[in-house]
Amino acid sequence: MAETTNTPATVLGLGAMGQALAATLLKAGHPTTVWNRTPGKDADLIAAGANGTASVAEAVQAGGPIIAVLFDHASVHATLDPVADQLSGKQVINLTSTAPEEARELAAWAAAHGIDYLDGGIMAIPPMIGQPGASILYSGSRTLFDQHRAILELLAAAEYFGDDAGLASTYDFALLANMYAMFGGFMHGAAMMRSVGVSASAFAERAMPWVTAMAQMLPAYGEIIDSGDYTTPTQSLAFHKAALDAINRATRDAGVTVDFVAPIKNLIDRQVADGHGAMEFARTIEELL
Repeated sequence: MAETTNTPATVLGLGAMGQALAATLLKAGHPTTVWNRTPGKDADLIAAGANGTASVAEAVQAGGPIIAVLFDHASVHATLDPVADQLSGKQVINLTSTAPEEARELAAWAAAHGIDYLDGGIMAIPPMIGQPGASILYSGSRTLFDQHRAILELLAAAEYFGDDAGLASTYDFALLANMYAMFGGFMHGAAMMRSVGVSASAFAERAMPWVTAMAQMLPAYGEIIDSGDYTTPTQSLAFHKAALDAINRATRDAGVTVDFVAPIKNLIDRQVADGHGAMEFARTIEELL
């Protein structure tokens, strides 16, 4: 059965993300209980109507889904293990950044204690919570997801990927890997441009439309990779090797390290050395598996 507007919720962990989640729930009229290991972070939330608690044991008795937004996998266990008996029959939504196998381990731990468990990966920064563009990916208990979907959609667009508790985390970390590589490339380029007196802000004005345009190639790369046919390249690995060789020279001439571009250059160099120079660049995925 779907929840009513006044369904309560509990948020464990009041870092920037936990505070954003709790504030969004309060704004929507959900009675919200909050807890944080370090006292004092709940002052603004309490002023806005939240129920502050001094202990996890008190917090988990408040009713409704329990949303954990903690530091890491170990901190989830450190927080929930001491109250495992009290959690039997309750529902836990873990939005802590945990690796896929860690999420699966937590799901197994929850099942052993009679806890309904849903794992989530937040694809947003705190100011985006409750706003268009934010999304949270979920896997684990379908019952929990369906019952509390109204709450989940308040926080961000909610998408369910199945009962494998580690699947949402796999999507989350794969997308984050893409993000970090993109940001790393921007920082590398900004460092090069600094050597000729161009500010990072000015470079960003050109980098954003360029990266956006290049991102349009991702669906085509996906189709090539899924087909496994790398024999008809638009630009071959040999072409990209020459480009990366030149970029490396330019990088060093600018007094910048090659730490960000060296890994992709090494992957391309290895493929060319192994006789794959005429193949499509997308073949690089095979070097990662």
